[in-house]
Amino acid sequence: MKKMAAGTFKAHCLAVMDEVQAKRETVVITKHGKPVAKLVPVTKEKDDIFGFLKGKAKITGDVVSPALTLEEWGNLK
Repeated sequence: MKKMAAGTFKAHCLAVMDEVQAKRETVVITKHGKPVAKLVPVTKEKDDIFGFLKGKAKITGDVVSPALTLEEWGNLK
């Protein structure tokens, strides 16, 4: 964990943020030698909706052909 004075952080804020993102390293910001803030890299959260059934289904049989023949469709009327 890297420590940095508040004045230095203020002068180089954007560069420090880029470094935290790139190196995935936390920076503690101090004021008069005492920690006052912590800059931590954001962890990307997975989307719960997309792909949650991936690998849980199995395709069996022909998925292109119609499920019913024309005669079977006619019987449904």
